[in-house]
Amino acid sequence: MKKLIRFWLKNLAQKFIKKYHPRVIGITGSIGKSSSKEMIYAILKDYFEVRRTIKNYNNELGVPLTILGRLSPGKSLAGWLRVFWMAWGGLIFREISYPKILVLEMGVDRSGDMKYLHTIVQPEIGVITAIAPTHLEFFGSIENIVREKQLLVASLPLSGWAVLNADDDLAWGMKEHIKVKIISFGFSERADVRIMEYELDQRIEDDTTKINGIRMKIQHHGSVVPIFLPKIISRSQVYAVLAAVAVGVIFDLNLIEISESCGKCAAVKGRMNPIAGINQSLVIDDTYNASPTATEAALSNLLEIEKSPQARRIAVLGDMLELGRNSAEYHLNVGKSEFINDIDLLITVGKLAKEIAEGAQKNKENLKKTLSFEQQSEAIEFLKNNIKKGDIILVKGSQGARMEKIVQAIMAEPQRAKNLLVRQDSMWGDKT
Repeated sequence: MKKLIRFWLKNLAQKFIKKYHPRVIGITGSIGKSSSKEMIYAILKDYFEVRRTIKNYNNELGVPLTILGRLSPGKSLAGWLRVFWMAWGGLIFREISYPKILVLEMGVDRSGDMKYLHTIVQPEIGVITAIAPTHLEFFGSIENIVREKQLLVASLPLSGWAVLNADDDLAWGMKEHIKVKIISFGFSERADVRIMEYELDQRIEDDTTKINGIRMKIQHHGSVVPIFLPKIISRSQVYAVLAAVAVGVIFDLNLIEISESCGKCAAVKGRMNPIAGINQSLVIDDTYNASPTATEAALSNLLEIEKSPQARRIAVLGDMLELGRNSAEYHLNVGKSEFINDIDLLITVGKLAKEIAEGAQKNKENLKKTLSFEQQSEAIEFLKNNIKKGDIILVKGSQGARMEKIVQAIMAEPQRAKNLLVRQDSMWGDKT
């Protein structure tokens, strides 16, 4: 049944693209796709009719569903028949409200995925966020990941644009293999859209940390504008905003217009999202997914957050999945990273994450500040009994590790979990 559904989704999505001729922005990378998608949408929607990827619909079923503007009915045959019926209606008649721009997150888990997505839709703008060791269980090597994701920008029409992360060497290296116009973003001098000033606006009040957001200045072709990002606290989110600014420039928006829209950008659920925790603590929810690169970036970000003298920076790290045969080594290396040495307490959850603890304990100074739990319930019980006023707790792990359950257990208002956390709908309810 899945093959038949995939066939008809592909067929109908192709027909929609041919009929409505939307301008298509494709986004890929190992980290930052969803955040970039949301930031691009936030900037463009003030000036154009835009649709972005629904939820995390970024695969062979999700991309065509986004093009059709439909939600997945799951295993319901009647639901799928309704999806196809409504789609045919959009082909027979004309949907007046069909968007002029589609912002599509294009995820690839293994070789051949991008080629298949290109049979559905050919973007005219390709955004490469960053390349990291993810899905190595299926790709086998980082080189294979680069080749697969590079197809997005290598296949753009000659009139198209490639949007590249100038600070990521693997993404930046793709410029040698593409023939279209390039606009780059980042902190480095080689970036076209570049950060000039960057500050995390924060303060200590009543022995707790208060974060207002990020203040920065962006330069493009000699023009400089200030931007304030309320409630955004991480550099990873800043890169998503920079990618969005670059896309805004391609669509001929000026920096002032773009800066005004940036003020409406918000952190995506499960991506370095600050949430009030129990005992007047601050929880940094980064539970959407995890890779070695993203985990080290999150730890670095944790160290940028100020704390009161008696408070602690605590990292709660779960398993990083789909890392292939070198999984243990990747976990071990995260534990050995310089960032671990500067946090006050490391807690690992899961059998794989225990390697992070073992890596950290290679430095004898970390022995007394490292704890490992195989079960989430054990970690939750410890945290509930030991979190103190002002503590800052980073929680991160791969999707399959379900670390959002820990966040829910230690957030000050667990009744708001459905509004604030990832994986709160019914399809995730019974999954462990």
